[in-house]
Amino acid sequence: MKNVLILGAAGRDFHNFNMFFRNNQNYRVVGFTATQIPNISNRTYPATLSGKRYPKGIPIYNESDLEVLIERHEIDEVYFSYSDVSHDYVMHLACRAQAKGASFVLLGPRETMLISKKKVIAITAVRTGAGKSALSRTLTKILKKKKIRFAVIRHPMPYGELEKQGVQRFATLEDLDTGKCTIEEREEYEPHIRNGVVVYAGIDYENILKAAEKEADVIIWDGGNNDIPFIKPDLHFVIADALRPGHEMLYYPGETNFRMADVILINKAGENPTDIKRIVKNALRANPKAQIIESEMELTAPAMELEGRKVIVVEDGPTVTHGGMKLGAGFEYATRMKAQIIDPRPHAVGSIKQAYEQYEHLEHVVPSLGYYGKQIEELAETINNSGAEIVVSGTPVDLSRILKVKIPILQVNYEITETVGSLEKVMVRFLSR
Repeated sequence: MKNVLILGAAGRDFHNFNMFFRNNQNYRVVGFTATQIPNISNRTYPATLSGKRYPKGIPIYNESDLEVLIERHEIDEVYFSYSDVSHDYVMHLACRAQAKGASFVLLGPRETMLISKKKVIAITAVRTGAGKSALSRTLTKILKKKKIRFAVIRHPMPYGELEKQGVQRFATLEDLDTGKCTIEEREEYEPHIRNGVVVYAGIDYENILKAAEKEADVIIWDGGNNDIPFIKPDLHFVIADALRPGHEMLYYPGETNFRMADVILINKAGENPTDIKRIVKNALRANPKAQIIESEMELTAPAMELEGRKVIVVEDGPTVTHGGMKLGAGFEYATRMKAQIIDPRPHAVGSIKQAYEQYEHLEHVVPSLGYYGKQIEELAETINNSGAEIVVSGTPVDLSRILKVKIPILQVNYEITETVGSLEKVMVRFLSR
């Protein structure tokens, strides 16, 4: 029996354990490690989810202790199990593991994908922040128009009490409150719920899938970061970001998605034709069978005078932190409306201030961090300290329901508009099979 350490970020790692290790007599999982997300280490993967072989559950350590853990627990194999990191990053971790004598392993789709009884449409990306949520909304609108019964299964974000997050179903905004969802969870669930779509999420995706199949004829896999689908897709959409050309071949596991895709959607394509050509060239080389569609992001917001007014811009947290984007939809809209965008950094407190220290590319926007209550308070305090007249929010969530701030919040919405090709034609052809 080999001793195993699983490197994760409270998502893919738990799924890989459930699918491959939980009942596998050839391995003993000594622990998980955690990174990317604050305050998710020093917990325990509960016994109710880890199975009979782990009656005390499985400890979750900090990834920074990798070498110590390998030596202390005589780890034979280290399994990398999270997403949206560069190929360099992955190989540096491999070298750290190997330098201590352990093997470094990546589990593949065949060993980790569930098989559904229903048709499955997967939405993934080459990087976080490429536009998955907008594409997901577009596809669900097409399904509703065709009167197809469907449900959305979202990539996991179990940042709270793990024992209570095995199978989650969200049908109303009140469900989000009952589930004590973080801002990051609300950003993904709330737009679907407002469109009348049921969202499933959690940790135990075998049971999540069974529950969703009872009320749907089509399953939408709504991916997180740039991770590989947990459910084997019959139609796989992958979004490449025209603002980050080349990343489709430089980030893990985004390149895997890029090579597996049935349809590659090059989003934000109105910016630079040269960048689009670069992505198309990579697609023709890596995945010549994929259909290519190009699209732009259409920004809209309720009427509010912004010209000349001092605004503070809040953007989707993962996109502008580990996603590496300097700006987002909120900043672009505020710029178009000729607002005076203030520098938020001098006003930042607590975890928001720490985010600027960790992610030096951040200058003009505030990441909407809200993994736990204290962060939400620090986000509100940062805004209140700023002296801004208006908050321009580029996040998909209604921040006014969460934050206690002294100034109005303008919500910027964004939708995908195809410029080359048709998403509806692809969907109609798929559904008619």
